[in-house]
Amino acid sequence: MTIAKRVDALIDRVIEEERITGAVVLVYQDGKPLLEKTAGFADREAGVPVRLDTIFRYASVTKPIVAVTALVMIEKGLLSLEDRVVDHLPWFRPKTPDGREAPITIRHLLTHTSGLTYDPTLELLPEGQRMTLGLGNTDLSLDENFSRHNGIPLAFEPGARWAYSFATDILGGVLAAIHGDTLEAAVVHYVAGPLGMTDARFHVTDPDRLAVAYADHPDRPVRMPDPWVSGDEEGWRTVFSPARIFNPRAFQSGGAGMAGTARDFLLLLEMLRKDGAGLLSPALAQAALSNQIGKIDGEPGYRFTVVGGLVVDPAAAMTALPKGAIQWGGVYGNTWFMDPAERLTVVSLTNNALEGCIGAYPDMLRAAVYDR
Repeated sequence: MTIAKRVDALIDRVIEEERITGAVVLVYQDGKPLLEKTAGFADREAGVPVRLDTIFRYASVTKPIVAVTALVMIEKGLLSLEDRVVDHLPWFRPKTPDGREAPITIRHLLTHTSGLTYDPTLELLPEGQRMTLGLGNTDLSLDENFSRHNGIPLAFEPGARWAYSFATDILGGVLAAIHGDTLEAAVVHYVAGPLGMTDARFHVTDPDRLAVAYADHPDRPVRMPDPWVSGDEEGWRTVFSPARIFNPRAFQSGGAGMAGTARDFLLLLEMLRKDGAGLLSPALAQAALSNQIGKIDGEPGYRFTVVGGLVVDPAAAMTALPKGAIQWGGVYGNTWFMDPAERLTVVSLTNNALEGCIGAYPDMLRAAVYDR
């Protein structure tokens, strides 16, 4: 059975089981579609089916887009990897664990080695200290929100460890400041516009095409309440607000704030796979898909590039993906991976948090692609 037939059968099954409500799945090899699959509902209650141009909330699918925007700006000489963040954002001055002003650089932000973390307690602080980490609704600006971190020590010295974090939000602030406009304007100018990513924005370009967000539930996915809190204070916890994308006062979250189509994001990944395709130099495009944290551990079995996790030990990573593949996702229900050796690019956008990103479904999808 071919890759296309295996993935097609899997998507039909997870929709029938109501594990997934609606999905767009793109499987490309050598830049050509093996499968462009739409299934299920963008709005189950209204009976609106998913289409190829359905818009999904990207969540952390935003991060690679902002990271590539930084790389383009670096290549144009507008900033460097060794720039100190405070030189661009004087209001952001968090301290190291021993109380010094943290020497965070652009490189640290891009590679999640800054000492910042997605600490769930930051969203539980008293009013006036509380921060949103990019998914919860807010009327705060970026500086109003994250300057509150100046009184909270970093989890570790910049460069000492890897920890997934809101660093890309801070990176977005740097890019906006250098561009002299909004983060969206920078992303559109340097990346989304040149690549033809017509719906990848920090607002919804066409509300009629936006998929309804659904939340996991033991019986069947439920229309996501607003707000919806997933997890608990003891471990992984996230505050979601489906309405945030419509709030023009909410800061543009470089880590989680965009919406767009599956095809938009495929264009970004294919540009990287094709050695920059004129947007980036081949050397920088290849660097974007290479280990950028050296021997520092990422997630088990992974190192980190600037766009996602690089598989270095499939057994330790407990994944069907081969060594050398790069993968990541977005917690609203998205997962993607690239396999440079096989010239494969796979993008799956669903409207199911958390199942479409960190549930069983992404593993099922990878296993279907590799027949494992």
